[in-house]
Amino acid sequence: MNEILKSAHSGWRYVVFVLLIAAIFQALSGWLGKKAYTEGNRKLNVFALISAHIQLLLGLALYFMNGWFKADSSAAIARYWKMEHISIMLAAIILITIGNARSKKATDAAAKHRTIAIFFGLALIFIVVAIYLMTKSDPSRTFFGVS
Repeated sequence: MNEILKSAHSGWRYVVFVLLIAAIFQALSGWLGKKAYTEGNRKLNVFALISAHIQLLLGLALYFMNGWFKADSSAAIARYWKMEHISIMLAAIILITIGNARSKKATDAAAKHRTIAIFFGLALIFIVVAIYLMTKSDPSRTFFGVS
C-alpha cells in the first residue's frame, strides 16, 4: 500500500504542476489581455484546486504511514520530510484555496484573473522551492527528474 501511495503522490505532482501552470498562464492572459472570465477559466481553476487537494491527501497519508512526524530533526533529510516539506506544501495549498475563493468573490473579470494569477503563482513558487530544498537535503533526488 505504501508503494502505491508513494507512486501516486510522485506521479500526481505532474498533474498539479501542469494544471497550476495552465491556470496561471490563462489568468495572466485574461488579466493582461482584459479578457472575460469564462466558465472554462473557472473550471481550470477548480481542477487545479482539486488536484492540489488530492496531492495533499496522498501526502498526508504517506506522512503518517511512514512516521515522518516522529523523525529525528537533527538530520537534514529527516528535518526536510518532518517539517519543511509539509509546511511549505500546506502553505501552497492554502494559497491555492484562498486564491480560488477570492476569485469567486471578485466582481469583475480582471480582478478574478489577477487573484488567480497572484495566488496560484505564489503557490507554484512555494512548490518549486520545496522541490529544490528536497534536492539539497537528499542528494539522491533530482529536480523533476532532471539531474
